[in-house]
Amino acid sequence: MAQTLLKNDGILKPEVIVSSKTRTTRLASERLNTDLWHQVYLVTFVSRSGDTIQAIVLHDASMEECSMTGVQVFLVSKRLDSDPQKR
Repeated sequence: MAQTLLKNDGILKPEVIVSSKTRTTRLASERLNTDLWHQVYLVTFVSRSGDTIQAIVLHDASMEECSMTGVQVFLVSKRLDSDPQKR
């Protein structure tokens, strides 16, 4: 869903993304009830040129459906890190 929303907004062009290099990292998961979790992911898309596009994705998921609610996507415009080796 993140890729589709970013594509529809003109931010990402799927044809230049290397799908095998796309990374999804779960940042948080909160159980809301017996079968519903609120989840936060960092999704990193890598283009053929090596450029990256990162997005934070929020949604609710259950055992029967991976997206029980609409998906919210927040584009990461700049990453700040106190560790100089990660800059």
